[in-house]
Amino acid sequence: MTDSFMVINNREVRFEPGQTILEVAGANNIEIPTLCHLKGTTPTGACRICVVEVEGPDKLVPSCAEPARVGMVVQTESAEVIKARRSILRLMLSSGNHNCDIKDYDTKDWTQDQLRLLSGETPQELCPAWGDCKLQDLAFKYQVKAVGQPLSECKYPMETGNPLIVRDFSRCILCGRCVQACREVQVNNAIDFGYRGADAKIIAGTDVSLKDSDCVFCGECIQVCPVGALFEKKAKNGARPWETQKIRTTCPYCGVGCQQILHVKDGTIMKVTGAEDGKPNLGRLCVKGRFGYDFIYSKERLKTPLIREGETFRSASWDEALNLVAHRFSKIIDTHGPDALAGVSCARSINEDSYQMQKLFRAVFKTNNIDHCART
Repeated sequence: MTDSFMVINNREVRFEPGQTILEVAGANNIEIPTLCHLKGTTPTGACRICVVEVEGPDKLVPSCAEPARVGMVVQTESAEVIKARRSILRLMLSSGNHNCDIKDYDTKDWTQDQLRLLSGETPQELCPAWGDCKLQDLAFKYQVKAVGQPLSECKYPMETGNPLIVRDFSRCILCGRCVQACREVQVNNAIDFGYRGADAKIIAGTDVSLKDSDCVFCGECIQVCPVGALFEKKAKNGARPWETQKIRTTCPYCGVGCQQILHVKDGTIMKVTGAEDGKPNLGRLCVKGRFGYDFIYSKERLKTPLIREGETFRSASWDEALNLVAHRFSKIIDTHGPDALAGVSCARSINEDSYQMQKLFRAVFKTNNIDHCART
């Protein structure tokens, strides 16, 4: 098979048939910014930030949707490309409540402006995505602010009517990443684009709230949102990215073994995200894996074994509790035989726990009376 080559930024690079310009650039460590592209989904070219200049055509093309061709000559940071990206960013910043920068502040002193926002001296509430926002990063990179642009008023109120996800339409840039994540990654089909023109928005179902739609609250939309339009309700203003330690671990809720990232501040989990490079989930999480972490800090959580005495319970050590259970099991087996015992393992526990449970009953208790709750 003959190798295929093209030129990006005066550098000859090899590509595979079917790859887009964006994919070829990424494979060769050439950065092309994008806000709407979501790996593994159908490219839309919606944000136009990834436009590049291709020798021949009289217009810029979106690199995420343009197939690579033999002999193609591409410039990713030409004067025309930078001018186009700055114009697009300026329009995006003026399209909503993007108070992370740059609308009313002096670009010569951005650092002080950001510190002032953090201190709470400004009347606007700081965006929950501040410090972890792709639009903000690109605005800094290309030195863009929205001064001089008429700021658009949002027609849709913030949705806060569920315990897990906040939808802030005033910060939505209609990139479509949440829709792609919902429809093509998680295949839940709970959200989509709705209305047209200035009335366009991301709708759930027939434009109902998330809690009244087919949303299963997996939170994949939060993870892919490049701005502050979607965020976890429990984590709002809890910690900024630089304040947290990121710890990779395995989700404890079932035997799939999803890889997740714990964002920890002062020994407390602030939020959980999926490890995008981790198998088998590749960033995906269910509602339990992403949101079910605050039980750790519940005041009602049992922290010691309890032994029933009459109608009440008393605290006991692990040794006392385990010795009591072992003694009762041994007595039942001695009196009635091993088949007098039966065990039901949780099918949603980790594989190792289920394996040990059946091993305990078969090898130690000498009975095959072991099952799991998935059969119910």
